[in-house]
Amino acid sequence: MKLPVKMYVLMITTILALNVLIPKIVQADSNEKIQKIEQFVEEQRKKSKIPGMSVVIVEKGQTVYQKGFGYANVEAEIPVTNNTLFEIGSTTKAFTGLAILQLEKEGMLKRSEDVRKYIPWLELKYNGKPQKITIDQLLHHTSGINSATIVHIPESNDDHALEMTVRTLLNQPLNRKPGSSFEYATINYDVLGLVIENVSKQPYDLYIKLHILAPADMNESFVGLHQVNSTELATGYKIGFKKEQIYIPPIYRGNIPAGYVISNTNDIAKWMKLQLGNKQSSTIDAQIIQESHMPDQSVEPFEKDTYYAGGWSITKKDDKQYISHAGANPTFSAHIIMQPDQQIGVAVLSNMNSTFTTAISQNIMDLWEGNSVNNNLSDGFQILDEIATILCIIVSCLGAIFILILLRITWKLVRKQRIRVALNVKRTFVITIHSLLVATIVTLTLMTPTILLGGLNWEFIEVWGPTSISMLFYSVICASIIYYLLGLILIFTRKI
Repeated sequence: MKLPVKMYVLMITTILALNVLIPKIVQADSNEKIQKIEQFVEEQRKKSKIPGMSVVIVEKGQTVYQKGFGYANVEAEIPVTNNTLFEIGSTTKAFTGLAILQLEKEGMLKRSEDVRKYIPWLELKYNGKPQKITIDQLLHHTSGINSATIVHIPESNDDHALEMTVRTLLNQPLNRKPGSSFEYATINYDVLGLVIENVSKQPYDLYIKLHILAPADMNESFVGLHQVNSTELATGYKIGFKKEQIYIPPIYRGNIPAGYVISNTNDIAKWMKLQLGNKQSSTIDAQIIQESHMPDQSVEPFEKDTYYAGGWSITKKDDKQYISHAGANPTFSAHIIMQPDQQIGVAVLSNMNSTFTTAISQNIMDLWEGNSVNNNLSDGFQILDEIATILCIIVSCLGAIFILILLRITWKLVRKQRIRVALNVKRTFVITIHSLLVATIVTLTLMTPTILLGGLNWEFIEVWGPTSISMLFYSVICASIIYYLLGLILIFTRKI
């Protein structure tokens, strides 16, 4: 039966109308999401005190959103752009993990083999007994290496800094039996970096540049600060006294495989497209990218429904899989999260070490998926900074009071209003108690990181923590010394 001409006309008109309206509806929905994202990011950036951030979203092979917020350099008022470079912290581990899988595919190593096959001198012990540690265990953070080994990574810009870093493990026992459970230790990936060097006969940075970055068309990225030849690198900051503070940390060239790729959102967008299968490379096999997303479920999850893969965390949430990783260096932080089913990827790079970066990235993903967000974000460093700032003011005021009293007593001594006295039993007892009190305060101050933070030290905290904490440490030590001197003068003198 033939349809009337009017019916044909109506159908064609309807189809044409839908073709016009649907893109507009989709565009309107996208614009609304972007508006919410920009408002959320700016609110949280100001709340977190992060000077600058760069955000990028990819979907189905397209970069659907990319924008810079705040400043790459606050003092010079240089804004963040898509070209601004950031240290991407531990999101670097995915590059190292992919390189290991690449070398295995080429038949140059096996992940099931003992790491000593590739680094013969690396004999590590658990309960005094040498252990077999496989490449896979290093890849999945089940090697038994203690997370606190990060404290011993040497400051160095030497060409052999990577081997120097790995050799620090020789004097440190394993924290658990290899393969028994998960413990995130950043130095696992430095060991993998040295394996890459020994197997490929190339420096790690050169191998990654030639075999990962170049094939991924990531031509604006660098492997380590020593490679950077661009003026686009953002200035790094730390929180301190409730505002951003410029800080230049030591160079840890031996930690590059675990945390020191430098990139921007232009290149990270390409990286996410490669991970999601939207971008092809002639030399990076899509299969090994998928293998790098395979979680190690031989151990318990390290977070709810979250297992570790080859430089990625794999999470099951509401029947969806998320591939993600956070990165933090002393003055930078980053977070990448991808949802492979919908082929969505979000990355946030910032020039301050803050957990806000991760939370903002996760919430952007939620907003893009049409979900609600959590506006009550917080950061441990910010909380520590607020506490340290208050304590620093109190200790500094006490120190100032001690100095004024000390000056007043000294002035009285000069004017002969106080005189020296001989030491007797009572004064000996008082000076002993006084000395023990000050020694206890100083000792507890020196040992606080070890007691509360499981083996960390003040040198590490000075690099990684808020500047106010370092200032608090020096304030306590100085106030204790002044208080001790004040006590000695009071004990050894008296009024006339």
